[in-house]
Amino acid sequence: MAKRPERADALRNREAVLAAADALFATSSSPHSVSMDDIATAAGVGKGTLFRGFGDRAGLIGSVIASRLEPLHEAVREAQDAAGSSPEQRVLELLDASLRFKIENRNLMALAEDVGLSSPYQAEHYGWWHGTLRTELDQVPGVRDASFTAHALLAAIRADLVTHLIDDEKMTPDGLRSALASYIDKILGSGSGSASPGARKEE
Repeated sequence: MAKRPERADALRNREAVLAAADALFATSSSPHSVSMDDIATAAGVGKGTLFRGFGDRAGLIGSVIASRLEPLHEAVREAQDAAGSSPEQRVLELLDASLRFKIENRNLMALAEDVGLSSPYQAEHYGWWHGTLRTELDQVPGVRDASFTAHALLAAIRADLVTHLIDDEKMTPDGLRSALASYIDKILGSGSGSASPGARKEE
């Protein structure tokens, strides 16, 4: 049986909850301290609405991340449609885009990993990045197992590692991006890091 579309009031509640949660997570120095009660109050809905709409805290966090990622996904799709770049360069650009998103949203991404979402590897956004990266790696000469290589490269930019490097080891965002470009160049052995995004000023 086909899934029935959401009622207009349910859709409005969902959008209000996502907007409230996004704002609270963005302005809190510790997203861990933002409770479901806080989000329900800010959205002007009952707490039960949150659980009916998102299942649990992990589901809500995953939805907030998905809403933040959608513009980035669209930009990536547009870039892939543009001609001219090599698959090696597209791999670098994909990973750099993901890294920049994690740097900017590292507290929320680390929170998502903490609450589990079953496993970071089960999260919808991880599946999208892995699949997109694997498709590009399939076109890179010398890459024998594109799926494993995609997993290994994404492991280098896990949110908890990014948070540790930026917040604990005081690595600069540009320095981290440059290090990632050099790492990709060594893995692919293709000169893909010759135009390191980390060497450019962040936009």
